[in-house]
Amino acid sequence: MTNDDEDGAGPSNAILPVALATAYLAFALTFRGPKERFWQRMTRTGLALGSLALVADPSLRRTRFRARDVALGVSAAAGLYGIFQVGDRAARMILPKGGEQIDEIYALRRLRPAPELAARLALVIGPAEELFWRGLMQRSTARLHGRWRGAALTAGAYGGAHAITGNLTLVGAAGVAGAYWSGLAAAGFPMAALIVSHVVWDLLIFLISPTAGSR
Repeated sequence: MTNDDEDGAGPSNAILPVALATAYLAFALTFRGPKERFWQRMTRTGLALGSLALVADPSLRRTRFRARDVALGVSAAAGLYGIFQVGDRAARMILPKGGEQIDEIYALRRLRPAPELAARLALVIGPAEELFWRGLMQRSTARLHGRWRGAALTAGAYGGAHAITGNLTLVGAAGVAGAYWSGLAAAGFPMAALIVSHVVWDLLIFLISPTAGSR
């Protein structure tokens, strides 16, 4: 399997620290602001980071969705969902505040109507995260450090961006999800399949069928 969306020299290496600082600042503003407007801020963060990725790396604009991308993405989302089913139970048993922190995350879905959240996740937030993290950031780090080291660095940066929340369970979940998608990207998953995977997983675990202890 090859990533047929990636070609060319890519963006300048100088964009990496600027892009990463922008992402960390955006995540801090998103998670530290008033809770009742969390989804509005999260959507703006997605628009900003997704737009930055598309401007900095023109190859991402050539992403096209084909039947095989949808199939790959749905399969990958199912795999990650299974991992999180196990992780939910483990976090509630092992971490002192694991259950409380998981419930805190899921409480965010009650802030806006489900159809609106589905639209925000599917049209902006999910695609933007893949374009930025697995697109701009991982492709750039891979050119500098190699495919798998670039994947590891990107996954770590993605998990670290969530540290501002102070929610250890969320940081761990982001680290696992980031490592999963970064591993798929390094293995050659096309950007379109990664976007489908992220969107389907978001909808599945957050709105359709939350992990067992949170229903």
